[in-house]
Amino acid sequence: MKSQTLSLKGLIQKDIKTNKATKKSKESSPFSVMLHKEMADHVRSWRFIVLIGLIILTFVASMYVSLGNIRSAMSNIKDPDHAFLYLKLLTITDNSTPPFHVFLSFLGPLLGISMGFDAINAEQNSGTLTRLMAQPIYRDNILLAKFVSALIMVGALFLILAMLMIGGGLMLTGVRMEPQELLRILGFTVISIIYVGFWLSLSIVLSIKFRQAATSALTAVGIWLFFTVFYQIIINLVIRSFLPDPAFLSQDQILSYNELILNLLRIAPNQLYTDASTTMLMPSVRSLGPMTMEQMAGAIPAPLPFRESLMIVWPQVSGMIGATVACFALSYYLFMRREIRS
Repeated sequence: MKSQTLSLKGLIQKDIKTNKATKKSKESSPFSVMLHKEMADHVRSWRFIVLIGLIILTFVASMYVSLGNIRSAMSNIKDPDHAFLYLKLLTITDNSTPPFHVFLSFLGPLLGISMGFDAINAEQNSGTLTRLMAQPIYRDNILLAKFVSALIMVGALFLILAMLMIGGGLMLTGVRMEPQELLRILGFTVISIIYVGFWLSLSIVLSIKFRQAATSALTAVGIWLFFTVFYQIIINLVIRSFLPDPAFLSQDQILSYNELILNLLRIAPNQLYTDASTTMLMPSVRSLGPMTMEQMAGAIPAPLPFRESLMIVWPQVSGMIGATVACFALSYYLFMRREIRS
């Protein structure tokens, strides 16, 4: 009798647990389920692991070079940024390796492209997209899960690297971090996430546009190479072909031509990221455009507050956000009008 009572009690407890699990699964939205599934796929993806390894390797190499030269950089009183030790860890170099933000401007697009070039076409080629759409799931949930999951993984990676840099610098130097340094490092992290998010949204557009994953990957890499290598060369050649002899130009005309070149170069996402990250990590940067001697007269080299630096880079940051939103809106439009059963 006692054994029957214990078995009955166990069955009741098991039934209660099953009902709770069923109720919990019913309450969870399709978006959250797909989000967790996409994040798990990214964690198990070999290309994501390889790119994370490359970024961590470049981060460690940059930190090693920075820590080896930090003493000479902090003793340079002529440098207005010499008091910001943790910012120097991200910017100082001995010309053997570039700083970390330069490395990131090169590897960040590859990370975004690798996480989105087969987001839709791989699902369609394998036949899982048709079975997925047969469920009560909206199409926008699929796109949002693809984009948000990748962005969460990238954000977690960059935040972990920032915390490792802060913790390592604190352990090795023993210098307390200033609040402005923390704000600037967090601002640099957010800018880096937005920069990778643009290339992620662009690669998702290409994964919807092209049926084959190889075609979308090569197109995304080609766009990245064009803006990274060839765009600046083309702009300089075009401007020089129309530019008259500088000997016959006034100072105002030279400044206007330089400003025109800078504005054309800022169409490229990597130029926007370079301007924004440099201003965030170097508080002494007061302007991102050409300045006359009259404008510089009487200016004392001193670091700017975080708010003023943020105002300087806000056009660049808003440009990257606008480009990201535009690419995601285009992917939404294309995916909503696409026939997925063929």
